[in-house]
Amino acid sequence: MTVALWCILIAIILPYVCVGVAKVIGGYRLSDNHDPRDFLDSLEGLGRRANSAQLNSFEVTPAFAAAVIVAHLAGNAELVTVNVLAVLFITSRLLYIICYLADWAMLRSLMWFVGMGLIISFFVVSA
Repeated sequence: MTVALWCILIAIILPYVCVGVAKVIGGYRLSDNHDPRDFLDSLEGLGRRANSAQLNSFEVTPAFAAAVIVAHLAGNAELVTVNVLAVLFITSRLLYIICYLADWAMLRSLMWFVGMGLIISFFVVSA
């Protein structure tokens, strides 16, 4: 398995880290597991931002996974380039999550654009 393929797994796990933060911050109890989505919708502040980061992470992961797979299937890009792009994408997502949690809106948006640019880059280097 390549580094880029392992990065897909990391991208899949990141939303669950965010929701874990949201639940811990919000005081979620496992004994009150009747409607966790309602609980997450009721959060404010840091917990709400962590939940929002979770939702955005779920939204972007399929595009990232597809881009990595396309790059592997096309075979036109150097493997090291694909791996570097994948690591940069995961780095941009981690920074995005940190910016979201810290409520740094402009930096968060910048990190989102960087991540989307990296996804596009997989297709460009594979053409």
